[in-house]
Amino acid sequence: MEDRTVLNYIEAILENMPSDWLRLTTHRLDIYNEQLAKTEFLEKFEALFEVRTAETAALSALPTAFDYIRLGHPLSTVLEWAIARLHNLKPENVISFSSRTMPVLAVLRKNLLTNKHTRIVYTGELPAFFDAEVLKQVYGYTFDLERVEKLEEITAFDGSTVFYSQEDEVGHANLNPNFDFYVSVHAQLGSIILVNGAQNSGYISEIQHVRRRESIAMTPADCLTALQQLIKKPASHQEKTNATANKAQVVELIKGITGTNTDALIGSSGLSIQYAIMMGLVHDALEKHPGKAIRFVVPPNCYGGTNDQARRIAACLDNVEVMDLLVDRDNNMVQSIDTVLEQIASQDAVPYIIAEIPTNPRVEVPDLDKLKEVLSKERKTATGEVAVDPVFILDQTFCPNYQFLSKDGILSTIRSISYVSGSKFPSGGKATAGYCVANTKAEDLLKKIDKHLRLCDNQATELQLEILAEQLPSMNQRIADAYRNTREFVNFIKETLPEAKINFVSEELAQQGFTPSVFSLDLPTKGNTAEERETYKRALNDKLITMMIGKIPHESKYCVSYGQLKGSYWTIPATSTQGTTKEADKDYIARVSLSPDMDMELHKKVFKDFVTQISY
Repeated sequence: MEDRTVLNYIEAILENMPSDWLRLTTHRLDIYNEQLAKTEFLEKFEALFEVRTAETAALSALPTAFDYIRLGHPLSTVLEWAIARLHNLKPENVISFSSRTMPVLAVLRKNLLTNKHTRIVYTGELPAFFDAEVLKQVYGYTFDLERVEKLEEITAFDGSTVFYSQEDEVGHANLNPNFDFYVSVHAQLGSIILVNGAQNSGYISEIQHVRRRESIAMTPADCLTALQQLIKKPASHQEKTNATANKAQVVELIKGITGTNTDALIGSSGLSIQYAIMMGLVHDALEKHPGKAIRFVVPPNCYGGTNDQARRIAACLDNVEVMDLLVDRDNNMVQSIDTVLEQIASQDAVPYIIAEIPTNPRVEVPDLDKLKEVLSKERKTATGEVAVDPVFILDQTFCPNYQFLSKDGILSTIRSISYVSGSKFPSGGKATAGYCVANTKAEDLLKKIDKHLRLCDNQATELQLEILAEQLPSMNQRIADAYRNTREFVNFIKETLPEAKINFVSEELAQQGFTPSVFSLDLPTKGNTAEERETYKRALNDKLITMMIGKIPHESKYCVSYGQLKGSYWTIPATSTQGTTKEADKDYIARVSLSPDMDMELHKKVFKDFVTQISY
């Protein structure tokens, strides 16, 4: 009876759900409380379920489940809730992934750190991409594989038992007491992990964090299909996409945009691509430089996902460490790279540098000729041997149109890989897929990166490829139009509030091809002490953002987005993208990004009204 009630309610939800549940990649954060992520949505959703309310207006009023669909979204939360209800579990015990292997890797990671053994039990055959030897040799995971014909063959085990089940139906799970984790795998949709037993509740946040940093949630479109399967309804009519043709078109478009000849690798998100890059490079170093230490060099105040992911990898591998690269404020990226590469050379270690150009959030571009010079410099180890040359891993999400890696590009002579978060300009905010390319010098590294992208099953979905094929042709024009709007708004702020400090590219850099549509704003402040001035500035940031959203709700969002098709986006990086960064490295300044399509005059009016209301 309970099952039927749940399924009937899900059917009503699918008939009435807001369209945004299916199409948005970022949501308005004015109805989002980060400390109550998912729980607040579920509490209010359960209240609706208790009275069987499923009207569109009521669903639209629910608080945002997650600020970004890579981490989770309303449909993934509803899917997890429904499966939990059907199996008498708490909703947090059910976690969906777009990947078919990452939930297993999440359990393996936690057990590696706690020195607990893992048994992976399965029937039939494991998928070809599940490479047990690479998981052991490169990731450092330890586990036993056990194939069984019947579930009754599974006995107790001193450690964690993961049952890996390739299913035709969504929602099926046999929670045998000898299973700690049931991973339900669906060929076209991803996977769903059920955490079985109170003794395993400590794994939930760890599995969620893997989904947050190294993979993505099952996508909204695939969650909709999964929910339709759950209630035994045919999937919504959708024309079958030609994934092969779309992928070929996307690869060719990326070649043209980046000026590279190698085929791009396309993942489910920017962080999925970054994870494949990092693990692929670790794998390459283990083969080519056995016994040498590996150093990932990362700006401490860069995007929190990059920072956190790098440190999470280092925590698992004894031969990997993260070193800080100071790039913003009073620091010079070129000088910092020179210093850190000298240190790594003296240690005879393998250097991998991850950097954003322009930097985030202060939108700074280093002297590129000097950058090339410092990366090309031959260095010696402490014993006088030639040190391993660096691989430069460039996050160019802010300027995906700049051809760093082309035949004549500034980085053409240095082993370089660049990657882009596709949720920004490539898709116009319609999908999370990301991609990476390499120059000729680093072409051989792509095979290893591709290996780990496939092993983690983090490739872009068919719908993501279709969206990229639709949006990439107009990307460079959208970048130009958005930059034009941003320059106009920046100039207006300079005239209206000359005391403010604006971080944006110079006209000279723009003429060289750096045309981002994001800038950071240091508002004027007052106070007798540094603490008072900082407190006042933060309050002023909040006042500005609140006014922009309140006065222009149809265009302004409080979120970390960039490169979307319409409107403007406002955030404080220290409280969003820099969430995992050390407090001393956080930047409490306003970050603003503008789109090609927005009401410029209204934005100017609201900003002018803001200026009349402040005193300093």
